[in-house]
Amino acid sequence: MTSFALAHHRVAGIAPTIMFLPGYASDMSGTKAIALERWAKEAGRAFLRFDYRGCGESPGSFEDFTLQDWYDDVSAMLATIAGPAVLVGSSMGGWLMLLAAREQPGKIAGLVGIAPAPDFTAWGFTEAQKRKFVEHGRIQEESPYSDRPTVTTRGFWEAGERLHVLDRKIAYDGPVRIIQGQSDSDVPWERAPLIAAALHSADVQTWLVKDGDHRMSRPEDIALIIRAIEDVLACC
Repeated sequence: MTSFALAHHRVAGIAPTIMFLPGYASDMSGTKAIALERWAKEAGRAFLRFDYRGCGESPGSFEDFTLQDWYDDVSAMLATIAGPAVLVGSSMGGWLMLLAAREQPGKIAGLVGIAPAPDFTAWGFTEAQKRKFVEHGRIQEESPYSDRPTVTTRGFWEAGERLHVLDRKIAYDGPVRIIQGQSDSDVPWERAPLIAAALHSADVQTWLVKDGDHRMSRPEDIALIIRAIEDVLACC
């Protein structure tokens, strides 16, 4: 488990706490996290955003940590919340969100996935890239979201392969809303229904945005995310 403080921002308000989980190589200062915090303050809702180890303002070097470490960070932050939480997971954060729902269902009041990318170590890399993990221990690619290249380590890939969630039913029965852009170049939109099918809950809706990209950060996308959170909160 996490043995030191993670950088975070907390807003006091009405429970359940809405907890934002960033994507891979992202942090809590992104457009969606800030916009959701602003909405939570205006709505009087409890809200928490934080940085995984090695990301943003939290200590450590990015390449030293894996999906397992970042799930441990999610668990550590959940432990600081007195009651249940509504998890809002973006991309890789959607994978961590589903892991938490599987492992700690009693702590999770609801889920909102934004282009969730569970199990992407299985489908998100070519065979040539997987060989590079074995041979070189890492791969480095240009990022469409940053001036810095995106680095993925063999440690991260191996941890991801051990933490697949879609290979069996996810025993979670709370409300779930999945928002997926059909113009997403990183996560194929066809994966969203697979996530819905894997969840045991009967209260699962998949919202497709025909012109939505992976980031889902336009004003109209933010409004849809807020609508999804409100929808989940109404069911809690």
